[in-house]
Amino acid sequence: MENVFDILKERGLIAQTTHEDEIRELLGKEKVTFYIGFDPTADSLHVGHFLQMVVMRHMQNAGHRPIALVGGGTGMVGDPSGRTDMRQMMTVETINHNCECFKKQLSSIVDFSEGKAIMVNNADWLRDLNYIEFLRDIGSCFSVNEMLRAKCFQTRLEKGLSFIEFNYMLMQSYDFLQLYKNYGCKLELGGDDQWSNILGGIDLVRRKENQQVYGMTFTLLTTSDGKKMGKTAKGALWLDPEKVSPYDFYQYWRNVDDADVCRLLKMVTFVSMDEIREMETWEGAELNKAKARLAFEVTKLVHGEAEALKAKQTAEGIFGGAGSAGDMPSTELSLSELADETSLLDIMVAAKLIPSKGEGRRLITQGGVSVDDVKIAEPNQKISKESLEKGIVIKKGKKVYHKVTAK
Repeated sequence: MENVFDILKERGLIAQTTHEDEIRELLGKEKVTFYIGFDPTADSLHVGHFLQMVVMRHMQNAGHRPIALVGGGTGMVGDPSGRTDMRQMMTVETINHNCECFKKQLSSIVDFSEGKAIMVNNADWLRDLNYIEFLRDIGSCFSVNEMLRAKCFQTRLEKGLSFIEFNYMLMQSYDFLQLYKNYGCKLELGGDDQWSNILGGIDLVRRKENQQVYGMTFTLLTTSDGKKMGKTAKGALWLDPEKVSPYDFYQYWRNVDDADVCRLLKMVTFVSMDEIREMETWEGAELNKAKARLAFEVTKLVHGEAEALKAKQTAEGIFGGAGSAGDMPSTELSLSELADETSLLDIMVAAKLIPSKGEGRRLITQGGVSVDDVKIAEPNQKISKESLEKGIVIKKGKKVYHKVTAK
C-alpha cells in the first residue's frame, strides 16, 4: 500500500513537519493514532475545517486511527492564533451545543464505527483543573521568552494579548500530553497557523514522558494569489446546510478561478491523481468541466450525493438556459402586501441581494442585473404582481441567481 505521507505530499496538503523522515517511516510501518483539534467557536464547521477532515479521511483510509478532539475546554479560552482581536467569550451551554453540532458534521467524513476513530472532548480534563497544580506541573515547562517569540502571538502583541489567551498554548500542549498518555497518540495535525502550539505539545510530552512525538501541519486553503479561501458575500462558507445551502455551496466551488481548480481537486477531493493530471492539460472552456467535477465532489462529501446531484442539475438548468429553479436560493413575498407593480430595487433589497437601493442603481447602470435572462437598463424598473406570482429569477453579476415569488 502507498504510504499516506506520499499521498498527502503529492496532493499538496503538507505545509510543515517536525521530523519528515521519521514521520514518513512511522506512517509506513505501523498503525498510528493521531489527532486534530476543533474548537467550538460556532455551531458549524466551515471549509477550513473541511480540509482537515479530508486529511483525517486519507489517514484513516491508510489504516491509521484519528482522534477528533472537540475543544469544550480550550473553547472557553479562545485560540489567539492568526487573530488581531480577542475572541468573544461563550457560555458553557453554547460551547456544549457547538460540540454536539461538530460531532454530527465530522461523522459525515470520518468513520467512527467499531473504534476506527475516537471523538473526545478536552473539557473532560481541562475544565476541572486545579490551577496551582497545573502551573506547578505544566507551566514550569514553558519559557515565557520563547512563547512571546511564537508566531501565534505575534499578531496580538501590538494590540494587546490577554493573559487568558496566553494560557492557550499550555492548554493545547496539555491536550497532546493527555492524548499520548490515554490513547498512545503520537502525532498532532493541524492548520499551518497551529505550528507553535504543536511544537509546545511535542516539547511537553518529551519533558514529562521522555518520549518523542511528532507534528505536521497542512497547507491553508488559499487562492493562487495568496488570498484565504472560504469567504462568501454572506460570510464564512459553512458546512451546515441551514447556513449555506447545498446549491450555494456547490456554486462556490463551481466558480473558483481557472488557476485554482486542479490544485483544489487535489486538496479537497478524492479524485484520483491520474484524472487530475489529465485535467491539468485542459484549457479554456474545458476547465469548466473540471470546476463542475470539483463542485460535485466536495458537495457530495459534505451534503451527500442526492443534494450534490440536485445542486448540479439546478446549476446546469440555469447556465444551460433551461430556467430550472431547483434549489436556487429564493425569497417569497406576501402577495397581499404588494401593489400592482413593485420596484425591482425594493425586491432586491427584500431578497438581500443588495444592501441598499443606491448599490442596486449602480449595479443596474453598470449592466450587472438581469431578470429572467433579460438585462435591466432602467434603475426604476417595475415588476408586475402577475410576474411575481409566476416567479422571477434575478441574476446579479455573473454568478448570483435568486428566485423571487409572491404568494
